[in-house]
Formats: sequence, C-alpha cells, structure tokens
Amino acid sequence: MTRERQTNIIPKQQSWPFKTGLVVFLLVLFPLAGIMFSGCYTIKQGTAFLGYLSRAKPLESLLVPTDDSDENERNQVFVNKIHDIRSFAKNELGLDIGKNYTHYVSVDRDFLVAVVSASARDSFTTHLWRYPIVGALPYRGYFDIEGARRQRERLEARGLDVWIRGVDAFSTLGWFRDPLFSFMRNYRIDQLADLIIHESLHATVFLRGEGHFNEELAEFVGREGARLYIVSRFGENSREYEDMLAANSDSEAFREFVWELIAELEALYENGGELEDILRERQRIIAAAQERFDTEYEERFAGDNFRGFSSLPINNAYLDLFRIYNPADGFIEELFHASGKTLPEFIAATRTMPRRGPPGRERLAGVLGMLDEAGGKISLR
Repeated sequence: MTRERQTNIIPKQQSWPFKTGLVVFLLVLFPLAGIMFSGCYTIKQGTAFLGYLSRAKPLESLLVPTDDSDENERNQVFVNKIHDIRSFAKNELGLDIGKNYTHYVSVDRDFLVAVVSASARDSFTTHLWRYPIVGALPYRGYFDIEGARRQRERLEARGLDVWIRGVDAFSTLGWFRDPLFSFMRNYRIDQLADLIIHESLHATVFLRGEGHFNEELAEFVGREGARLYIVSRFGENSREYEDMLAANSDSEAFREFVWELIAELEALYENGGELEDILRERQRIIAAAQERFDTEYEERFAGDNFRGFSSLPINNAYLDLFRIYNPADGFIEELFHASGKTLPEFIAATRTMPRRGPPGRERLAGVLGMLDEAGGKISLR
C-alpha cells in the first residue's frame, strides 16, 4: 500500500503499509477548517493547509506546452488518467467526487502531512485525539515536521510509544476542494485509482467517532474499486492488472507476517507482569521477527517494497496503527461478498447507514439486511 509512507523519523523509508491509503481517510488536521476553532494547533495547521490550497492550479495547467516533449507527454497522460478515474468513481461507483482532484499543487517533497500516532507501551491501547464534528481519531497531523517531532517528544514523556508517518492524501469531507500533488505523478494507475476512490468514499460516507470503521471501509472500497477500474479499462490479462495483483499479493503476505508478530505480542501483554520485563521481552520478540523476516523474504515476497521492514524501529504505535488499517478478520470484504451486491450497490447501501447507533460494523450489516434480529448478531451466511 502506498498512501501513507511509514517511518518513525521523517523523511521516510518505505511506502507501506497504511493508506492512503495506497496511501488515508485522513482528516488529520482540522475538521471544518481548523482556523474556525481557537487554539495554536488548529490555527497553524489551518494556515498551512490554506497555503497549499492557495497554490492549487487547475489540472489543465499541466497541459501548457513546454520545451520538454517528454514532460508534455507525461503530463497529458497524467491528466487523462485523473479525468478517467474521477469519471469512474462518480458515474460507475456512485461516489461523491464533486470538484475534488481537479486542481494540482507542486510541492518539494513526496508526502503532504507528517502524522503522529501513539499507543501504550505494554498493550495495544490506542491514544486518541478529539476533534470538533468528527469526534475521536487515532492520529494528529502536521504540515510542519518539527511540530510532529515536538508532539512525539511530549507523548514519549508521558510513557507512550509514538510513530510518525508521512501521508500523501487526506479527505476534507467535502469542505474544501481536495487537490492532487506533484509527487502523485509517479504513482501506478491502480495506485491513483485506489487513492481517489478511497478518499472519495470518505467524502461520501463518514460516521462520527468511528475512526477505525471509516478506515476499514475506505480501505476495502479503494482496493476493490481500483481492481474494477483496472479490469474495466485494461482487462484481466493486462500488464496493469498483473502489476496490481503482484503488489496486492505482497501486501497480503506482509499483512499476514505482521499479524503473526501482533499475536505474539498480544499473548505477552495478556500475561501481564512488571513493565520492565514486558518491554525487554517485547524487544526480543520484535527483533526475532525482523530477523525471521529477512531470512524468509524471498519465500514470502515477489517485489522489494517491504525489504526495509527489518530495519524499522518497530513499536506498539506502529503495530497498533497497522491493526486499524489492516484488520485481521477481513470483515468488510467478507460482508461484501456475503451480501451478493455489486460494489456500486454496496456503496449505495453504506449511504443509508444511520448517523448514530451501534458500532459501524453493525450499522453496515443492518442496512445490508445481515444483522440477526435475535441478539443483534452479524450473519455472513
């Protein structure tokens, strides 16, 4: 996955595994424009974001001829891709696209926002930040990298594990016109489709206070929507489809490996004990897993995208975030297949979920007619 680029020290190393989303809902900054609310954080981030928006130019500005014919062709291909993906998301999937991704911002780095996440050191207890309108979310974003580092220092002083990652996209939920950024021109077409569909799902469906569910839903819709897009435009025998399947296969192998590590650590935390002993054993388990990862790499993966995992300073914040973006049970995908609906029908059903009520999974199962009336249990039969 390539929407969020992972590292605990910006600049980053790798482009996985939390999306954008292929790379992020990621209203990580300030709902409804943070400048509307008091406080140093919202004012600073709101000002930075509006600065980006003020530099946005119409996408067609890329088509102004230059002296570089190769660059002209590259720009034309990129613009055509974006228009076609937007059309697919709106007309074939039924997503709210509005005027998102019709403007372009040139930036001098390959990520947009530095996002901070945190967790307890001896359990997968997520640290939450509370925002107006959208409720609690497990991350806080900074356009200023130094701001993210200062936040990390404060959280670590409170005894928390912290992870900083670079994010290349987020949704403002329709409050602003979400732009494209210059580094996105390097994405494969399935990555572009995943990004736009993922973020458009956030702009279409968002449940307040259900951060985990919102991400889980957008992850699935983005991935499945990109698959359908590639099939519709290139066919299942195309190079584009093969490249996407290979990348997805490696992502799934990585997901399985990390969940094996998470399971080991969950067993450790459940047993309890002195904090010092838990942390010492935790480090041993992580180090052994990273060594095993290197040893088994060629057997597990076809590409090189995940090789850097063994050198990352893995901690609970990283792994807890992984749990949010990559749930072990594949619930949304199973629910989708069990429903018998097409993806556009599935998306249409998500629009009817009540804004308040039980957890997001139950609300979705309910509108799909898959919630048993007796006991309120979800049935995937």
